[in-house]
Amino acid sequence: MATMDYVNVFAEDIEKLANFYMTVFGFEEIEEMRYPIFRAVKAGRINIGFNAMDAYDLLELSEHRDTSGIKFLLNFTCASKREVDQISQRAQDLGAVAIKQPYKTYYNWYQAVLLDPEGNCFRINRILK
Repeated sequence: MATMDYVNVFAEDIEKLANFYMTVFGFEEIEEMRYPIFRAVKAGRINIGFNAMDAYDLLELSEHRDTSGIKFLLNFTCASKREVDQISQRAQDLGAVAIKQPYKTYYNWYQAVLLDPEGNCFRINRILK
């Protein structure tokens, strides 16, 4: 059976965006994966890859290079509501924009919805019991 090991994000500034996620969540860079147009960070069970815009051409995706709009949603799980609050605030301090401050959802999660410094959407979650 196949497994997922990376989620890749196209980024205008791969260094800056990778550093944002490493600083907010305490992730570490996978240095052996560092290339001029790619950075990767260990993010638990699935890693995050950051591709420079040049990767569109490399992957023969040039005609699909519309970078407007939200096209994916990264989800990060925390150990407590307090951790959701702390990480959400840290992200905002580092340039993220809060779309929804931490709140309890109708499906019994505690979550915050934010945009990273390049406008990519991510959620910080805690599943409540």
